[in-house]
Amino acid sequence: MNTIRHTLIAVLCGAALVAASAKAADSKTYQVTGPILEITPTTLTVQKGDERWEIARDKSTKANGELKVGTKVTIYYRMIATEVEIKDAKAAKGDTKSDAKKKK
Repeated sequence: MNTIRHTLIAVLCGAALVAASAKAADSKTYQVTGPILEITPTTLTVQKGDERWEIARDKSTKANGELKVGTKVTIYYRMIATEVEIKDAKAAKGDTKSDAKKKK
């Protein structure tokens, strides 16, 4: 009986780990490294080569030290869609000419 309980616990823990891994895989993390150019309460701007990267931040953004202009940092971020705008409503509803040909 004790062996069955241990086996069940091991299976449940394994399932929880697999579920957590699948959830983490859904949201890919990206990174950018460079010196900080500007700091605001809502953004961090860094220089990457010839480009300026402005990354949004909020109260939940973690830092392992003090953020200062000129400090080289690596920022980890995710891309999340906030809105999707359909540009061509006719194409989204379907091509009526193609639909007419299919019916023949």
